Amino acid sequence: MNPEINFQDLVNSFGDGVVISDANGIIFYWNASAERIFGFTALEAMGKNLGLIIPERLRQRHNEGYDHSMETGTTRYGDKLLTVPALHKSGKPLSIAFTVSMLFDENHKACGVAAVIRDDAARFSEERALKKRIAELEAANANPYKAKNE
Repeated sequence: MNPEINFQDLVNSFGDGVVISDANGIIFYWNASAERIFGFTALEAMGKNLGLIIPERLRQRHNEGYDHSMETGTTRYGDKLLTVPALHKSGKPLSIAFTVSMLFDENHKACGVAAVIRDDAARFSEERALKKRIAELEAANANPYKAKNE
């Protein structure tokens, strides 16, 4: 027995953001968790280009990659968790992690992308703090006195 599944209810129950855009990068789906992560309501985000959440310095590279994916119907990131900077509505930088899935029309032509996104700021900060601590410990363990006496 297959239960009837309501797409809207399903993706709004996710703790991760779900953002779906068309072949031109125009957002046409934005769930409640995307609102929480990025600060834009669905009404503010839908109909806008993905550049809304992409830092200015990365937009050209993003657009080139997106256009390539739409032309070829492929992405390098379908099975990889990608961690990138993003923008909050307030202008505050974010660190997000996401996976994407290509969407295809009835002729198997790429027509959009669905992304499942999570706020990665806490993990990113923890990783950066750990790397800093490792560097400090390695520097402290380098014994210059021992090197002088050898």
